[in-house]
Amino acid sequence: MIRRGKGMHAIGEHARTSRARLVASLFVLALAACSATRHARPEVGDRPDLSPLRPGERGFALLCGKVITADDEGRMFPRGLILVRNGRIAYVGERRDVPAGYAVVDCGEQWAMPGMVDLHSHVHSGGFGDVNDMVIPVNPELRVAPAVVPGNPLIKLACASGITTLFGIPGSGTSHSGFGIVYKTKVHATFDDCVVRNPGGMKVAQAYNPERRAGDFGATRAGLAYILEDINDKAVGANRAGRRDIALENLQKVHRRELPVLIHSAGSDSWAAAARMWHNTYHTDCVLSHGCFDAHLTAPWIAEQGVKVNAGPRTMDYLVTRDGAITGTAAKYIAAGVKSVSVNTDAPVMPQEELFLQGTLSARLGADTYLMLRAVTIEPAKQFNLAHRLGSLEVGKDADIVLRVGDLLDPRGRVERVWIDGEIEYDRARDGQWF
Repeated sequence: MIRRGKGMHAIGEHARTSRARLVASLFVLALAACSATRHARPEVGDRPDLSPLRPGERGFALLCGKVITADDEGRMFPRGLILVRNGRIAYVGERRDVPAGYAVVDCGEQWAMPGMVDLHSHVHSGGFGDVNDMVIPVNPELRVAPAVVPGNPLIKLACASGITTLFGIPGSGTSHSGFGIVYKTKVHATFDDCVVRNPGGMKVAQAYNPERRAGDFGATRAGLAYILEDINDKAVGANRAGRRDIALENLQKVHRRELPVLIHSAGSDSWAAAARMWHNTYHTDCVLSHGCFDAHLTAPWIAEQGVKVNAGPRTMDYLVTRDGAITGTAAKYIAAGVKSVSVNTDAPVMPQEELFLQGTLSARLGADTYLMLRAVTIEPAKQFNLAHRLGSLEVGKDADIVLRVGDLLDPRGRVERVWIDGEIEYDRARDGQWF
């Protein structure tokens, strides 16, 4: 089950209050870490497994300079300990005696953090070659799974940057682009070893691309809205009739809220139209993605509707609103009260390995630093109903762990090691620095 916490604003306010009380340090995140640990319980999770390893089990212990959990209480542990047992996290918290059988890894002063998650990515095939099939303007039958190339060079770079999970999706050349796949960025693995959920969710492109691309209908926004409503009505009708339509079966799951939908949209007009259609009219489990240009002008209304936001790849607006200011879009959504904000790369539009930098730039442009750490870890996992497995370092979750020199959002630092499902996938000392 996904545990509900205090919410992004409560955590952000806590971080800001804490930082005001502490002596200045190199990074705001480091300050938040010190404050959070003063009030933290000695471990994360209700039932840590501290028993010795049994015959046939595998496990290791990480002795870290700092552990950032990204959990809903914002807990961080200087000189922390992580126990990994059979690919899952068995303990996170203050240092204590390591149970018998665990291999101990002394990480020195390096920081341990959750693996990052990007919900808007196109690197699954290694390039743009298999992103769109632009023959007809609406194609809910399509799936990206056949195009996935595990361990391709772009996935390797993602892994080396600390990204452990991606939602690989079709492009925006057609309005109903098809269904993506949630997968791990394992470097040496088969397709089945990488898959988290297939289909992982639906991709829709609503304005700013599909109206000028495929097919002979939907070239205007009126036509685009019609073909989306038409296909949705067919799926809703099939659900009500208790009928399985093979071409629409995954879309039927979306309308039963069994799968989420990520909606490519940008600009205030299209942003609001997408929210009205997918959130207010069809009541799907939707996430609005992009929100660039002047879409941030709708932020108060988006917050009022309770819509989830996946911002990027453009992290700023300085042209469309024409007031001469450089506006950080993520900061605008958060300030307006949007409760769930993540960021994306739309890779390879932005390099996949620069997801962390999307958080860095958003913080530079006014967003709370700790919230931007969450925006690349636990928030995207929550938005896609994957927080029971991904996005934070908590007992029972997948052991997707990034070991890094310093703050995740500091571009001067580097990733030293990455574990996915408890297996080492990248080791800078062993493999050389990929990124």
